Amino acid sequence: MKDSSKSWQPFIANCCSVEDQTVFNNFSRCRTSRSDFSKNVTPSPSFRHLSFSDLSQSSSMRINEDIAHTFGPDLFDFKLSELRAITQNFSINFLLGEGGFGTVHKGYVDDNMRCGMKAQAVAVKLLDIEGLQGHREWLAEVIFLGQLRHPNLVKLIGYCCEEEERLLVYEFMPRGSLENHLFKRISVCLPWGNRLKIAIGAAKGLAFLHGADKPVIYRDFKTSNILLDSDFNAKLSDFGLATMGPEGSNTHVTTRVMGTYGYAAPEYVNTGHLTTKSDIYSFGVVLIELLTGKRAMDKTRPKNEQYLVDWAKPYMTSSRRLRCIIDPRLSGQYSVRGVKEMAVLALNCVNLNPKDRPKMNEIIETLEGLENLKDMAVICGQWPVASRKTARDAVFSPKGRKEINGGHIYWKQTPVKNIKVKG
Repeated sequence: MKDSSKSWQPFIANCCSVEDQTVFNNFSRCRTSRSDFSKNVTPSPSFRHLSFSDLSQSSSMRINEDIAHTFGPDLFDFKLSELRAITQNFSINFLLGEGGFGTVHKGYVDDNMRCGMKAQAVAVKLLDIEGLQGHREWLAEVIFLGQLRHPNLVKLIGYCCEEEERLLVYEFMPRGSLENHLFKRISVCLPWGNRLKIAIGAAKGLAFLHGADKPVIYRDFKTSNILLDSDFNAKLSDFGLATMGPEGSNTHVTTRVMGTYGYAAPEYVNTGHLTTKSDIYSFGVVLIELLTGKRAMDKTRPKNEQYLVDWAKPYMTSSRRLRCIIDPRLSGQYSVRGVKEMAVLALNCVNLNPKDRPKMNEIIETLEGLENLKDMAVICGQWPVASRKTARDAVFSPKGRKEINGGHIYWKQTPVKNIKVKG
């Protein structure tokens, strides 16, 4: 039984096996079979020593040998005893987060632990060894992040594979996730400038993935997977659901539907056809979250407001109505032109026709053009001062939502909303 008093419990999407056939509210919680996984994720030539299907059935010794042979000194192979030591045996006092994969703990490595390793704080992700899903996500992260290096992707420092134990060691991101900054009621409001900076950084991370020799589809772009360093630079994390994009004359990759309800592109939900434009839809959802301060899916809101995209769209087509849904915690400290253009961009990203969605380089260019705007709404008289308190209470004090205990908010794990693939 897991301790319910753990502080931060962001959602990490689960999946289920063909044999399991478990369905939860029309969203298949899939744990793919070994054959499905090897077919759906095509390793690039640089991964010729690694096979998802082979490694899924290999011993820990064989896995370590193959990973070391492929990545060499780029990834450190840690012993379980070392990771226990730096996290005080995975103490709850060092807990950073928890989700479908397992727990994440803070640790500290010194420069004596490995030759070439600098002393630094790290985040250690500990696999929940029950079930097959965790091993698959662990392996996907090792393979993708072992090769992909970019300022807007979280850096994988090393891994641990001993018997049944699977762990990952990342650079520590001191400001946590974007999800925490946007949705924690006790958090300091995230300023407009920082929201824009985060959007640009996350966009550059996606652009790097999509622009690779063999495009990578991230598949789980959401606020909890956008981590922030001390300067609010955004880095994408959690590559457990990432997959290689279509090759040759293929226009899409057909996969079992996985991800997080509220962020998944409609065409992917309905057909299982996955493209880079699926990520762009998810990016548009996050832009709307940045604009409104509301979650992509929130069952505590009135029924017609629970799915953010459907609720927000009518407001975003009118400059006058757009003001009604801007996050009230900003208190008018945002660019009037900036929110208008971000809203237009978000609408283009969530266009129901994937072909009409912009490419990542176009998105970056648009967002970077908003960085130096100074037309603050409160200065331009476009922020209703008298209604601040009312609007803030309406958004951040929903009825029946009491999660404060002794001055701390314990976030509940987001339930998986499973999407049924038609046909």
